[in-house]
Amino acid sequence: MDRPYVVTLGTAGGPVWWPGHHGRTGISTAVVVGERTYIVDAGTGVGRQLIRAGLSMASVRAIFITHMHSDHVVDLGSLALFGIMRMPADPTHTVQIVGPGDRQVLPPVSSRAPAGGLTPVFPDEPTPGTARMFDLLMRAYATDINDRLFDSLRPTPRDWFRARDIVVPPEVGFHPNDHPAPDMAPFAVYEDEAVRVSATLVQHAPMSPAFGFRFDTEGGSVAISGDTARTDNMVRLAAGADVLLHEAVDFDWVERRYTEQRDASAKATRDHHYAAHTSPREAIDVAEKAGVRRLGLHHLAPGHTPREVWERDGHLFSGHFSVPADLDVIPLHPRV
Repeated sequence: MDRPYVVTLGTAGGPVWWPGHHGRTGISTAVVVGERTYIVDAGTGVGRQLIRAGLSMASVRAIFITHMHSDHVVDLGSLALFGIMRMPADPTHTVQIVGPGDRQVLPPVSSRAPAGGLTPVFPDEPTPGTARMFDLLMRAYATDINDRLFDSLRPTPRDWFRARDIVVPPEVGFHPNDHPAPDMAPFAVYEDEAVRVSATLVQHAPMSPAFGFRFDTEGGSVAISGDTARTDNMVRLAAGADVLLHEAVDFDWVERRYTEQRDASAKATRDHHYAAHTSPREAIDVAEKAGVRRLGLHHLAPGHTPREVWERDGHLFSGHFSVPADLDVIPLHPRV
């Protein structure tokens, strides 16, 4: 396939293994431009999905992390540790890992928290960003890495991968708690000979910073929302794109699940879903206002919701609407 394309490596959201035979693995997306692959998020199973898609680790040029929730980063370590086993012994390029920085302050405590407050885990370093997280992951596997270095003379992940934090432009007035998604224009976070990647802050508080990404190539463009409530920042990011992949949550399921449970944790989780996620109809509204050609819903939660539920409002979109399965291929088309 000569033109750039997108592969929906994994389309389920949430830090769980969803029951049933829905066939959706953890959230991850590949953007393929010529011989280069760019990955957005590293949900569970991403390495196996790359293989199933026929994409080699040696083709990966960059990995982008939308935010630091575990379902988006849980297999980042395996991409590095297993990935180098299928890469040349002598590194041919550097794979950049690009994602949120340290939020610097703890998130606000839920209004449903018990009296007396909560104690964070690892209070000396409670909110590491992308660069620090990758360093800590590699330190955790130092025994394995050094064994393969000394015994098999293999390269280490540090020979191939470099992680860095996205610096939010100071003029937008970002604050992780007070102003997590101010109205803003997209800004560049990566560029090479094949692609330009822009980012914007999205509304996934209290997880912050959280980003959506846009990939612009000579052969077309795709915007990927990450996890977010409906926000005009995504309208601006996706404006005129060929494809928008937007997250969606089944709020009927949210009501069924969390109304049945009356404990404080269930109520707080319900609050989070409404404040930080998007319904299919809201995703359609974003796509219409952005004027995109094609809207695909992904990061589907729960992962076992029947397809017809996600498709119920698809007729409201004037462009091409779809609910991709894992490993679907979506070609990009340049505007004429």
